[in-house]
Amino acid sequence: MRFVYSMFWGLAMPVVLARLWWRGRKEPGYREHVAERFGSYGFDIGEPEPTIWVHAVSVGETRAAEPLVRALLAEYPRHRIVLTHMTPTGRATGRALFADVSGRVRQSYLPYDIGLLVRRFLDHFQPGVCILMETEVWPNLIAQCTQRLVPVVLANARLSERSLRKANRLGGLMRDTARQIDVIGAQTDADAGRVRELGARQVHVTGSIKFDIVPPEAMIERGLRLRRQFGERPVLSCAITREGEDALILDALPAADLGDALLLIVPRHPQRFDEVAAMIVARGLSMMRRSALGDGDLPAGVQVLLGDSMGEMFAYHAAADVVFIGGSLLPLGGHNLIEACAVGKPVLIGPHTFNFAEVTEEAIAAGAALRVQGPEAMLQQAERLLRDELGRRKMGNKALAFAQQHRGATGRTMALLRPLIR
Repeated sequence: MRFVYSMFWGLAMPVVLARLWWRGRKEPGYREHVAERFGSYGFDIGEPEPTIWVHAVSVGETRAAEPLVRALLAEYPRHRIVLTHMTPTGRATGRALFADVSGRVRQSYLPYDIGLLVRRFLDHFQPGVCILMETEVWPNLIAQCTQRLVPVVLANARLSERSLRKANRLGGLMRDTARQIDVIGAQTDADAGRVRELGARQVHVTGSIKFDIVPPEAMIERGLRLRRQFGERPVLSCAITREGEDALILDALPAADLGDALLLIVPRHPQRFDEVAAMIVARGLSMMRRSALGDGDLPAGVQVLLGDSMGEMFAYHAAADVVFIGGSLLPLGGHNLIEACAVGKPVLIGPHTFNFAEVTEEAIAAGAALRVQGPEAMLQQAERLLRDELGRRKMGNKALAFAQQHRGATGRTMALLRPLIR
C-alpha cells in the first residue's frame, strides 16, 4: 500500500507544483523556499547539536505548538528546535511567535511525503525525535523515522469521525502508519478512542495544549487600544471565517437589529482579504480595513472593519464584545474557540463543529459558548448579548473560567516526551 501511495505522489507531483504556483498568485509565500519542499537546503545548520523536530502545518497548529516549544527550550537548553510547516502563514506565525528565541528555533518547510525527499530532510537536520502536531500523519515520513530509530510522537492529537472514516478507506496504509507512532497524546477521550481504532499504540489523553496558550500582554494591550479607537460602539467579531461564510453573514446583516454596532470580520486566509472587501463594498456597506486604520479613531459611519492582518487574533478578540468563531456555519468542521475564551469573551458557534466536537460541547455546557443554527440566528443572539451587559459579563467570566480550568496539557505532553529525548 505504501508503494502505491508513493507512486501516487510521484504521478501527482506536476499537479502539486502547478497548484503551488497557482496559490502563489494571491499568496506569494507559496513561491518562496520551494527547494525546501524537495529536501534541498541552501543553508548550513551550523555546529552539530541535539535536535528536536516539531511539525506544525499551518497557523492553528503553530500557535498550538507554542507552549510545547517553549517548554522544550526551557527543559533542554542544549537542544535546538527545527520547526516545520506546510503553509506560508504557518511559517510567518512561527517567525513572529519565536522571534525572541530565533537563534534556537530553525524554520523550514516539510518536504513532500516521498521517501527520497524525506531522507534528504532527515540527513540534513538529524533530528533525535519527531513531534507531529494534531493531525499530521504522513506514511513515508513516519516509516523513514522508524527505520532510523527516530521516535515519532503525535501531540495534541485530534481525529474526528469524518477523518476516521477517510482513514479507514485507506485500509492497511493508515493502520500500519498508526502502529509505527511511538506515543500519542490525544486531546480528548473521544479522540483517543478513534486513534486506537486505527491500531495506534501508547495512546494517552493529555488535553488540548491550546488551553495553555497565555494571551500575550502586548496583544491584549493592542486590542484595548483598538477598542478605544472604535469608540463607545458595541463590537461583534466574526473571526476565522471561511469561504462562503462571509457572504452568508453580510446577506443576513440588513435584517438584523444591531443598531450602531461595529461588525469586525477576520477571514481565516489572507488571500481572501481582497475578496471579502469586495463583498462588503458590493452590498453597499461602509467599510474600512484594519491595515488602513493606523492609530486614528474609526470614523463613526464605518459599519464593517475588515481584519486584514496576521498575528493579531488575540487583539481582535480583546477588542470585541462578542466573538463568533467561523468555519462552523458551513460543514467545514469549525475552529477552536479556546483563544476567545482565554480573553474572557462570550462565544457564538455555528452548527458544524465536528473537528472540535468535544471541546465545543464542553464550552457550551460550561456556559462559555452558545450554538446557533445559521447566520440570522447568530446575529440575533449577538444582538441580544450586545444589549445585555450583565449577561455578557457573566458569560465572559464563564468563558475565562472554562479556559483556565483545562490547562496543564503541556506538562502531560512533556511527561510523554522525556523518555524519548536524548
